[in-house]
Amino acid sequence: MKKIVLVTAVALGSLSTFATSTFDKNHLDIITVTVQDDYKEIKTTAIPQAVKDALATDYKSATLNKAYVNHKQEYKLEITVDGAALTVYADKDGNWIVKD
Repeated sequence: MKKIVLVTAVALGSLSTFATSTFDKNHLDIITVTVQDDYKEIKTTAIPQAVKDALATDYKSATLNKAYVNHKQEYKLEITVDGAALTVYADKDGNWIVKD
C-alpha cells in the first residue's frame, strides 16, 4: 500500500513540473508607439492672415520655418525664436492651441 501511495505521489509530482513555464528575466519587450498626427505640410505663405498676425504679435522675433495643417484646420508651426526651435499650434482664427 505504501508503494502505491509513493508511486502516485511521484507520478503526480512529475506531471506538475511540465506545467511550469520558464521566464527569462533578462528579456525585455520594447514597445514603440508612433503617434500619427495627420498634419500635412503646406507652404508658409498658405497660412491664413489671422495666424500670421498672431505669430507677428506674440512672437515678434520669430522666423517661420515650416507650416502644417490638419483636417480640423489647426496649424502646426515650426518656428525659431532667438535661436531656439519651437513648435506652436493655432486654429484658423489665430487662437493659440495648447498641445501636450
